[in-house]
Amino acid sequence: MEGLSEIVNLLKGIESSIDSLNKRTESIEKRLDRLEKVDSIEHRVTSNQIDITDIKDALERMEELQSAKIENMLKELMTQTEMKNNSEFSTIHKRLDSHLLKLGRVEEEILIVQQEK
Repeated sequence: MEGLSEIVNLLKGIESSIDSLNKRTESIEKRLDRLEKVDSIEHRVTSNQIDITDIKDALERMEELQSAKIENMLKELMTQTEMKNNSEFSTIHKRLDSHLLKLGRVEEEILIVQQEK
């Protein structure tokens, strides 16, 4: 009988050990679940940070391209305006020169008429 009671005691000890292992396993599983959630959140945050950084870089590149385009357009506009103004000034100078020549001829004629008197 003593052998039988020892076996029963051993079985009870094994049963309590198994219960203890089950509790530890449940505790470990809960911790793993929490860690998975944290990993998932960290992954989402990391992914979003990368996405935000990519978006920021893309916007900066677009802004640089727009600035370069605007700068080129302004340079071209200034060049065209300068060419047009030079052309108009040239025309005005030619007209002034021709008027000055006419005034010079009229002055000559006036002097000639005055000397003839």
